[in-house]
Amino acid sequence: MKPMRSEKEMFDLILSVAKEDPRIRAVVLNGSRSNPEAPRDQYQDYDIVYCVDDVAPFYNNPDWISEKFGPPLVMQMPEAISPPGLEPDNNGSFVYLMLFDDGNRIDLTIDTQYTLHEDGDNDPAVALLDKCGCLPSLSNDSSCWHVSCPDEKLFLDCCNEFWWCLNNVAKGIARDERPYAMEMYNCHVRDMLNHMVSWYIGISTDFSVSSGKMGKYFKNHLPADIYAEYLATYSDSEPNHLWEAVFAGCALFRKLALAVAKKLGFHYRLDEDENMNKYLRHVQNA
Repeated sequence: MKPMRSEKEMFDLILSVAKEDPRIRAVVLNGSRSNPEAPRDQYQDYDIVYCVDDVAPFYNNPDWISEKFGPPLVMQMPEAISPPGLEPDNNGSFVYLMLFDDGNRIDLTIDTQYTLHEDGDNDPAVALLDKCGCLPSLSNDSSCWHVSCPDEKLFLDCCNEFWWCLNNVAKGIARDERPYAMEMYNCHVRDMLNHMVSWYIGISTDFSVSSGKMGKYFKNHLPADIYAEYLATYSDSEPNHLWEAVFAGCALFRKLALAVAKKLGFHYRLDEDENMNKYLRHVQNA
């Protein structure tokens, strides 16, 4: 691997490509580098949008990428991938995800325009270059990424999904269908646990912070003991270890859900919790 180029060198490269190409009308930075609250480190991507009048010359054109940015170490083009890869947006834009041999990564979107959602709920973004005044007013206000306060229905639906899907985990373990059990637990069940963890962070911070994509900021905002309990919800595929992780997840979900319910004045269905725990123990001991 080559020595890593500095942030200034990367922005100079990104902007020089745009300035030298009359087809590129504007450059926008989004993602974590546009978010003033995001932690800074060498692994942050450069999330860039090149605004053009016509995407066609840039569409599925890796030679242009290599010529302008140098050959990537590894590259993905979501719009050119066949299933079971990532589903492309198919909205007329084209995306190049590029990892270079110095460790820097650029996620480059080529699009015909850069517009804000009408509802105003937008990711932070910063205009780096606007040759023709085509960009709307942009903001790097990161509050749109803060944990949102749930209403009671959303809270109860999350609880119901968490407890209900655990019956599938139990059956998967009992049948020694470990891929199924692990997938059900680590995707469907964990998704609900992560929502509850985020809401717990929300009530602890007056919903003024982000818990991060896939919980990457959990460690920053949770008490150390609760974060340790969260990590204990992970397991390898050995059945006894998986059962331990499942019950650790149940205990943590209950603790956090009760705290969230108390703070927000919600009802927590303890019967759902107790009945599913009874079923889990029955299957474990069968």
